[in-house]
Amino acid sequence: MSEHRPAGVAGDERAARRVLTMSTTAFTVMFAVWLMFGILGIPIRKEFGLTDVQLSWLSAVAVLNGSLWRLPAGMVTDRIGGRKVFAAMLAFTAVPAYLVSRAESYGMLLVLAFLVGFAGNSFSAGISWNSAWTPRGRQGFALGVFGAGNVGASVTKFIGPALITGTAGATFFGVVEGGWRVVPAIYAVLLLVLAALVLVVTPAQDRMPGRGRPLRAQLRPLRELRVWRFSLYYVAVFGAYVALAAWLPKYYVDNFDVSLSAAALLTATFIFPASLLRPVGGWFSDRWGARRAMYWTFGVMMATSLFLSMPGGYIVLQTRTGPKDILPYEIGLWPFAIAVFLLGCAMGVGKAAVFKHIPEYFPQDVGAVGGLVGMLGGLGGFFLPPLFAYGQKWTGLPSSTFFVLFLLTAACSLWMHWTVVHMLHTNSPELATELETPVDPTGTSPVGTLAGPRQIPQEARA
Repeated sequence: MSEHRPAGVAGDERAARRVLTMSTTAFTVMFAVWLMFGILGIPIRKEFGLTDVQLSWLSAVAVLNGSLWRLPAGMVTDRIGGRKVFAAMLAFTAVPAYLVSRAESYGMLLVLAFLVGFAGNSFSAGISWNSAWTPRGRQGFALGVFGAGNVGASVTKFIGPALITGTAGATFFGVVEGGWRVVPAIYAVLLLVLAALVLVVTPAQDRMPGRGRPLRAQLRPLRELRVWRFSLYYVAVFGAYVALAAWLPKYYVDNFDVSLSAAALLTATFIFPASLLRPVGGWFSDRWGARRAMYWTFGVMMATSLFLSMPGGYIVLQTRTGPKDILPYEIGLWPFAIAVFLLGCAMGVGKAAVFKHIPEYFPQDVGAVGGLVGMLGGLGGFFLPPLFAYGQKWTGLPSSTFFVLFLLTAACSLWMHWTVVHMLHTNSPELATELETPVDPTGTSPVGTLAGPRQIPQEARA
C-alpha cells in the first residue's frame, strides 16, 4: 500500500535526509555570516579608526536582527514550507553580505551589519522545516544535527585570519578588494550557491503543517506559560552561548595574558562542544527524555559557572604580629579552559533538549513556538554581554561574568523543578518519583490518567 501514499506525506526518509543535509549546511554558513564581525571587526577597527564601543555595535546589531524575526520566520515556514523560506533567506542575505565588502563608512557598515544579521533567523525556519519531515521518535536527534550548525560561529575564526593576511593588497575581478573585504564577498557567493542547491536538492512538494490555518490559531499556543518557560531555558543554553562566544576571547586576553590568536583557539574549545554535541543531546532526549537531559544540563552548568565565578585572591587577616594572607585562591588557565569546555558540553546538550520539547508538545505549531523560543534565546545573546560588563563594573571582579550565568541557570533549574514537582504531586502522585511520563508499548500515547486530549504528556500542561 505504500506506493499509494501521497508523495511528501508518506514518511519519505530519503527526502527527510535531503532536507536535513541542506538545511544544516545552509544554516552553518548563515551562522558564520551572522557572527562574522567577531573576527572582521579587528581589521575594520584599524581601517576606520573605530572605538571599542563603536566596534561592539557592529556585532550587537547583527545579533539583534538575527533574533527579532525568528517568530514570523517560523510561522511563515509552517505556512508555505521551508524550501521557499530558506532559498529566499539565503538569497536576501547574500546582498548585504556582498555590500559589506564595498562599505566606505562606519554608518554604512552599521546598516549592513544589521541587514546581514537577518541570517540568524534561519534557525527557526530550519527547526520548523525539519520537524515537518522527521518522525516524532527521531526529532530530537534530527533537530540536534540541524542545530549543530551553530559551529558556524567558528568558521570565520579559522578561515578569516588566513584569508585576510593572504589576500591583503590584492583585487579580484576588478571589484573585490583583498584583506577583510574578501571574506563577506566569498560568503555572498556561497549563500547564492546554497540558495540554488536548496531549490534543486530538496523535495519540490514540501510539507506545510500550518498551511491554511488562521493566524490567530498559530499564535494561540504563545499564551501558554510553558512556552515562556522554554524560552527562559533557551536564554540560558543558547543566549549565553552566543554571549560567551563573543566575550571569551577578551576574557582570556585580559585575565590570562594570552595572545588574541591563542584566545580564539581557546574560545573554540567552548564553541565546538556547545555546537557539535547538539545531536548527542537530541539522541539522549529521544532515548531518555528531554527533561532528564535538562536536569543534567542545568546541574553541570551551575557547577561549572559557580566554579568559574570564584574570584582569585586571598583574605588579609590582621593579627598581633601584623597582616597575614590566608586562603589564597586562583584558577589557572587550564583548569579555567577545562571548566569552560564542560560548560560548552552542557549547553550543547541543553540546546537540543529544549527543542525536543517543542514538536512533541506542539506538533502543529513548531514554527510559532520554536520561533518565539529562538527569538528570546537570541535576544539573550544581545542583552547578556552588557550584564557581564555591568557585573564586572559594579563588583570589580572579572569572574562576575560567570556568576551572572550561575544566577540565570539557577532560576531556570528552580522553575523547572518546581513545575515537575507541582505537576506530579497535584495530578499524579503515583508518579511523583518519575521525570518522564510512561508511554504504552506502541509508543503512540502516554498511559494511565496522564493521556491528554491531544495525546501529549500531561507534563506538557504543567
